[in-house]
Amino acid sequence: MGDVLAGNHATWEFESDALLIRFDRGNRTPKLLSVLRERRVPHEALASVTLTPGKRGTVVLHAVPRPGADPLMEVAAGQLKEACDPYRLVLPADRETLAEYYRDELRARLPAGAGVGTDAGADADAGAAGAPTPADRFLVEPPQGPQSFKTYDGKASFDGVSEVSFRWSWTGASTEKWKAGDQTFSVRDLCGVEWRSPEVLDGYLRLVPRGGAPRATQPDLDPASVVFGLGYGPVHLSLPFAAAVLAAIRGRATDRVPVPVSVPAGMRDGASRDPGAVAERIRHLGELHQAGLVTDAEFSAKKAELLAEL
Repeated sequence: MGDVLAGNHATWEFESDALLIRFDRGNRTPKLLSVLRERRVPHEALASVTLTPGKRGTVVLHAVPRPGADPLMEVAAGQLKEACDPYRLVLPADRETLAEYYRDELRARLPAGAGVGTDAGADADAGAAGAPTPADRFLVEPPQGPQSFKTYDGKASFDGVSEVSFRWSWTGASTEKWKAGDQTFSVRDLCGVEWRSPEVLDGYLRLVPRGGAPRATQPDLDPASVVFGLGYGPVHLSLPFAAAVLAAIRGRATDRVPVPVSVPAGMRDGASRDPGAVAERIRHLGELHQAGLVTDAEFSAKKAELLAEL
């Protein structure tokens, strides 16, 4: 479509294969949206599009993502306030006709099996034409937000690729956490992330290990959890963090296999091997291995292939 629709706190740009959402960074923009900056949502990631009356002379254009398509919304699990929903665009009521046009244009681009949505009533009716087919992988990139934040009982950090670490504070951490010591988790050993909003009682972020090992029922006693409260772990910091970790666990893990090692055409054709070039590719492969993007087995196999070229 190639057009732009500006609303409160955000602008929607309609590309041929995706919806590009850019968020304002003004003082009145919710902090979460400011941190997100922009999100590119492929049309195949959308389940429905609705247009409903808003508050105080506005209308709301709402693009609803398919289940499993966006790591941010998967982690949020319905806990976001309306003002912080990155898929809502609030417009003046006098732009309703224009909004209807873009709604219809987006609906025409929804994938087969998506619910078209109904505008009367709540967005809960968005799947009235049939429940949308869940995505089998994340289709929307995870947020590029902060990679660390302070919690009530410590500090959570993520290297963006392979490891999450919790460092306990002197004042907030429970005795159980101090006995367990600071924690470092490989994303390979995790199967999920639980996030309870800091805007409700007993908010926390909890990592879910593979294998179903017994865990403490209370997050303040569980070394795989950090707890929020008293201004710690606000939504705009903890939610993008949790979504990035979930994407590394569930979404990007599939990108690690297979790992291609480029081989110049001359070498494939039997030309003389350059030991320096092979050594450089082995060095690069080692960096991928150290970053967690290549498994031990992949590293060994690819290194053997490269050495065989010498």
